[in-house]
Amino acid sequence: MPTDDRHSTAVDLLRAAAARAKRNSVSFPPSFVIAADPGQRPPLARMIQGGRGGEIRFKTYLSITMMATKAPFDLRTSPTPAGWARLLALPDDTGPRRVSTGLRWLRDNRFITLEPRPGRPPVITLLDPSGNSEKYARPSGQGRYVGVPVELWTNGWILGLSSTALALLLVLIEHQGGHPGPRYLLSHRRERYALSPDTWTKATKELVNHGLLTVSRTPQGDEFDYRRLRNTYRVDPSVLKSTYPQ
Repeated sequence: MPTDDRHSTAVDLLRAAAARAKRNSVSFPPSFVIAADPGQRPPLARMIQGGRGGEIRFKTYLSITMMATKAPFDLRTSPTPAGWARLLALPDDTGPRRVSTGLRWLRDNRFITLEPRPGRPPVITLLDPSGNSEKYARPSGQGRYVGVPVELWTNGWILGLSSTALALLLVLIEHQGGHPGPRYLLSHRRERYALSPDTWTKATKELVNHGLLTVSRTPQGDEFDYRRLRNTYRVDPSVLKSTYPQ
């Protein structure tokens, strides 16, 4: 958890970035979150691997996506590594190096391009979120999409939540599909998200503790099968409209 000063500075920077982006929500394609078939790993699951390294590159990628709003979906005035570190409330001594490592990973895995510029930060351009090197297209114009309220950034949630909790939040928004009520999550679909049982357990607890998620045990089947219970999940993104509780 960042210190109060770092958190406050980062929130101010995120709010300024969101104001320039002029958006109410940020969209991601379902294919970023869920694999087409069990046994495959969707980009989100791959991105969060690697402990703190995964956390930095995931939060950096989410923030690039929030900030790059118009074709060709690039950041020609992208922050320096030190600027990214302040934006993500990272320590001044180690943050810039960790951000640079994360950006290189995103480049090497074809989620972004980095166009070098002498004496200036590189131009960051989004590529297709599947990692196939194709041009980026706004998911909200491609049919079904995963919409995340911009308050994830402007109210500091992206700073306070762990990468695994953020990942599960996107997963459950995708699964809920805009339906207001609780939904079952069957095992074959859960496998396609490719989050480990440990990740699922810890992230569920974190989201529940913050009021973003309600998990219930609900009977499934008819009156002759009343003892068969399954978890139902209901994610409430409206909670993001409040300030992250430090």
